[in-house]
Amino acid sequence: MTELSPRLRRVVDALPLTPTMRVLEIGGGPGAAARAVAERLSEGGSILMIDRSAKAIAQARRSSESWIQRGVLELRQVAVEDFVLLDDDEPFDLAFAVRVGALDGRHPRTEAAAMERLALALRPEGRLYVDAGDVVEEVAVPRQLRRRI
Repeated sequence: MTELSPRLRRVVDALPLTPTMRVLEIGGGPGAAARAVAERLSEGGSILMIDRSAKAIAQARRSSESWIQRGVLELRQVAVEDFVLLDDDEPFDLAFAVRVGALDGRHPRTEAAAMERLALALRPEGRLYVDAGDVVEEVAVPRQLRRRI
């Protein structure tokens, strides 16, 4: 079982995860929450963790090798406002972010670009959750921006 801070444990526990989901973690840092989510994706689900920091991705890679080798966890260095699905990527069922300035109100200029990217990365019924301090809140993704599949 992945060791998590009480705050990250509350976040992961609050997410409506199912074992088959495709999950995107935005700004995952050293990967603790991504590993905890990976533990819950037992029936073909997967998680992609993105972070703008090369140092964070390297740290997550070192501590997540077994999940990466099993194909449950993937890591990419990219900022959320620059994120795009690759040609062979499936859209995500759920995305979440903990302390990500582009999504929690600290950097409103990048929030619009981030929401556009997430709208294209989520399935039409996909859901976005953002850490709001003491709780995780679902954030509406504008329907007009959503991908049509």
